[in-house]
Amino acid sequence: MPSPAANLRIDPARLWDSLMDMAEIGPGVAGGNNRQALTDEDGAARHLFRDWCQAAGMDVGVDAMGSMFATRPGQDPDAAPVCLGSHLDTQPTGGRYDGVLGVLAALEVVRTLNDLDVQTRRPIMVVNWTNEEGSRFAPAMLASGVHAGLFDLDWALDRVDATGARFGDELERIGWKGSEPVGARAMHAFFELHIEQGPILEAEGVDLGIVTHGQGLRWIECTVTGKGQHTGSTPMYMRRNAGRGLARVTELVHEIAIAHQPDAVGAIGHADFYPNSRNIIPEKVVFTIDFRSHRLEVLQAMQAALMARAPGLCADIGVQFSARVINEFDPPAFDPALLDRLRGAADRLGYSHRDIVSGAGHDACWINRVAPTAMLFCPCVGGLSHNEAEAITRDWAQAGADVLLHAVLQTAEIVA
Repeated sequence: MPSPAANLRIDPARLWDSLMDMAEIGPGVAGGNNRQALTDEDGAARHLFRDWCQAAGMDVGVDAMGSMFATRPGQDPDAAPVCLGSHLDTQPTGGRYDGVLGVLAALEVVRTLNDLDVQTRRPIMVVNWTNEEGSRFAPAMLASGVHAGLFDLDWALDRVDATGARFGDELERIGWKGSEPVGARAMHAFFELHIEQGPILEAEGVDLGIVTHGQGLRWIECTVTGKGQHTGSTPMYMRRNAGRGLARVTELVHEIAIAHQPDAVGAIGHADFYPNSRNIIPEKVVFTIDFRSHRLEVLQAMQAALMARAPGLCADIGVQFSARVINEFDPPAFDPALLDRLRGAADRLGYSHRDIVSGAGHDACWINRVAPTAMLFCPCVGGLSHNEAEAITRDWAQAGADVLLHAVLQTAEIVA
């Protein structure tokens, strides 16, 4: 089919106004947002989004995980829809754009088609996934994970937050537990626009990132066991200090990640000391290693290197090392044909672009398992995200939404 005309563009002022209006719900303390999943603020954001979708002529459905599906009909009612969206929930100290840009740019695509009376053969469906952030209810990307069959529905509904509040109960409390079975809606394709959450695009002066892969992940929970003794009366040469084991493994993790550049990262971001007393040598330290790469063979090699070297490093100082994988997923590769449509749209519209790998997880990483999926990044200032100072420009938002519009139209098929 012919490509859409290159002069077809979204309304950048309307998109920006929508972003600012949504940011008024659940304001943070420093200019961002605190709109965590299934809070009253999340409920209010959903109401506003539903109102906007209905005003745009879309039918809005909700599934049993609270995910929202707003559909613009196509000429062929039996055709599977082209889907696009992201999430409206935020971190406790979140920004105005992480996830929200993807949802509201998707809405702007529909509004633009309405303005121009453009019809498509396939329906177009805008999605707001529940609990992408995972800041209140772990794990992240929970609803999209249930949709894709990674998580059991009842297990997901039984997740609890730090206060003991249950996911399913909170979903009902805010009035957003739907009746649709999770995963019942077929998808012809799924597109997700998101801020980069990293510094590459801005630093290189590139308008957009075509996300070829997400990173795979291995969370490895490690335990170093020594002997708890008095810090003042135990000679240095007689100590079995579990804290030293942590220090040795911390440096090892860094060395392993450096050895697998440029395709790997690794760090230890969590550690618990036992008994965690100022005057007792640690008898045990439990910590979690986070290894990531978009190449499966690199991810596996890093894990193997850890298990080959860490036990000996610890044994050399009289402590024991053990480990188990507590979370893992292999690197997702996004659909080549859909990625080519994003590249082609960017070229036609005059936006610069480069291929890029996502360092963070996104709903698209799970939906990729059940439908052809593609991701598109716009820059963010300083690469800052999960922070109230997160910022983008109107031009970046427009570039992403314009390219999204053209790729979606090509996939949904314009009806003459």
